[in-house]
Amino acid sequence: MDRADIVDQAFRKRLEDGTLPRGATASGPLTNAEAVAIFHAQCLSRNLDRRSRKMQAAGEGYYTIGSSGHEGMAAVASALRPDDMAFLHYRDGAFQTRRAAQVPGTTPTWDMLLSFATATEDPISGGRHKVLGSKLLNIPPQTSTIASHLPKAVGAAYSIGLAKRYGPEHKALPDDSLVMCSFGDASANHSTAQGAINTACWTSFQSVPLPLLFVCEDNGIGISTRTPSGWIAANFSERPGLKYFHANGLDLYDTFRAATDAANYVRRRRKPAFLHLSLVRLYGHAGSDVQQSYLSKETFEGWEANDPLAHSAGLLINKGVLTADDVLAIYQETEAQCERVARQVITRPRLKSANEVMASIIPPKRSCALTNGPAPAARAKAFGRDAQLMENPQPMARLLNWALTDLMLAHPEIIMMGEDVGRKGGVYGVTQKLVDRFGPDRMIDTLLDEQSILGLAIGMGHNGFVPIPEIQFLAYLHNAEDQLRGEAATLPFFSNGQFTNPMVLRIAGLGYQKGFGGHFHNDNSLAVLRDIPGLIIACPSRGDDAALMLREAVRLAREEQRVVVFVEPIALYPMRDQHVEKDGGWLCQYPAPDRRIPLGEVGVEGDGPLAILTYGNGRFLSTQAKATLSAMGIETRVIDMRWLAPLPVEGILRALDGAKAVLIVDECRETGSQSEALMALMAEQCDVPFARLAAADSFIATGPAYAATMPSAQSIHDAAAALWGDGR
Repeated sequence: MDRADIVDQAFRKRLEDGTLPRGATASGPLTNAEAVAIFHAQCLSRNLDRRSRKMQAAGEGYYTIGSSGHEGMAAVASALRPDDMAFLHYRDGAFQTRRAAQVPGTTPTWDMLLSFATATEDPISGGRHKVLGSKLLNIPPQTSTIASHLPKAVGAAYSIGLAKRYGPEHKALPDDSLVMCSFGDASANHSTAQGAINTACWTSFQSVPLPLLFVCEDNGIGISTRTPSGWIAANFSERPGLKYFHANGLDLYDTFRAATDAANYVRRRRKPAFLHLSLVRLYGHAGSDVQQSYLSKETFEGWEANDPLAHSAGLLINKGVLTADDVLAIYQETEAQCERVARQVITRPRLKSANEVMASIIPPKRSCALTNGPAPAARAKAFGRDAQLMENPQPMARLLNWALTDLMLAHPEIIMMGEDVGRKGGVYGVTQKLVDRFGPDRMIDTLLDEQSILGLAIGMGHNGFVPIPEIQFLAYLHNAEDQLRGEAATLPFFSNGQFTNPMVLRIAGLGYQKGFGGHFHNDNSLAVLRDIPGLIIACPSRGDDAALMLREAVRLAREEQRVVVFVEPIALYPMRDQHVEKDGGWLCQYPAPDRRIPLGEVGVEGDGPLAILTYGNGRFLSTQAKATLSAMGIETRVIDMRWLAPLPVEGILRALDGAKAVLIVDECRETGSQSEALMALMAEQCDVPFARLAAADSFIATGPAYAATMPSAQSIHDAAAALWGDGR
């Protein structure tokens, strides 16, 4: 028999025989009416699990991970308010069923079974995944998360205090609300969880408001690996800046008491708390998991004997709140409801086409207030002496600084965060003076943890801010890339566009730094970003383009709710000269604040029949090669892609119109680089000779060989000349 049926039969028999568990005497602030409501939510969650398993067995549903054994989370929901944002553990069906009962007009049985059946009418994911979540219930969806939601919970909690002071246009969380984030005991060991909790403690230790409630659902096991007894308490009970609470998660009275105490502490003190619930896991890890293969019968039967529903029933009966017949009636009522609704949801339409599946990758546009920018006096005050320099051409780093200044003046909801972005002004000075212009609340110096930097940005995006996080170097992104792949980019997809976390992520990257840092400061690979659906990658090559593209990136985040990665070529930050020393050919005038370069618009210099298709440092080097090729009588056009993802196919093809040969110059590694997609584009849609010059599949060295593995002006010249000669 299915263990779910065994547990069901055991519950009915214990109820009939009067052999329910004898727990502690029911006590605490929980009222009789609220206790019954919690029990009803627990029964509904349990029967949703049972019904979804039967749907899966019949090939009518797509069950993954159930909530049985974690029904105590219904009491946590009762202790919170529906406007407290909740980032849920995947076993928190009881939390959602209880919160749904707190919000008029919800249909939790229908909604959750639609999700189990992957029906297109599923109100959270539109049939894309079996997820917990609801826009109406303030529960952003989570899939099978392994702590990846903790960093953004920290960010969302941090945003509450900041939003009270700055009031972003699309503010979503009340000033006195808190954020709840739940996870399992196994997930608590993940580096992402440890980093997020450390960040919360680091923030709290400095008396910065952070109304965040961590809830660790400790069932003692992660799939098949047992958690050492006492580990969670020993690990988290003495953290600085973090208040620890514990409850028996099998006891709805004790859980409600502890959750209420923890929530009151967080709400009053605006400090984080850690609620540790002792629970059990029933039925194994997931629908396909056979726990008998790795656990002794004594172990899982011991958990089943501690069935939370049996504990709740015993407490309610002993307290005189319900009779055994009342308990059975609630249980059978929810069972019948789930069975009846399941017969309906399995007939509902499901996604069929690629277009239907992909419809929510790009979030919907949102209405934003028009802005005319700051008053001239305010702008003059912000720029100070820099205003006198604007008449003169400047390098990219300074033009980016000015563009950020104008954007932050125009949009008070823009917040920047990252290591050293404030007082130091960034490693390369791009954010210098911004902390003086806008203060530390808008120029946040973070701790050294890339996951927390991105989590802060994602969470703040939930509350109406437009975050501009910075990762110091491209290679450092790999410590936290899942915050983009597994969280930021997937949220619109799994919420059918209802939840978004817009941002513009600035990263100093690519190669050609002379003798500084080797690979970790000169990473020439963007492959980890290119295959993330919905992500936009921008890469400017000149200072004026950088300012214009940054304005478009902010517009995309602010108005279209997109996630944009803005890759700034480090070697071009200070670049002044184009061909010979002191020619100043790569300096640019600061473009007027109302100008921008739209997404997909490429840049073209020249109109020669030989086209060089490139980006970033490649444009700078190709421009140098263009001059030497011209001296040989080979006229070229240099096409700067600017936007690397999505690939600006239409713009590229327009720029190539009339070209007789095409050389692709890619400073990233040959394997996994943009050049692969560009070569495919040329083969599929262009009928001219083409070739590519890309970096070697190598890391970058420090010292004189810093550029040896990448294209140079000379190698571009040689490759172009060879292609032109072969083509003729």
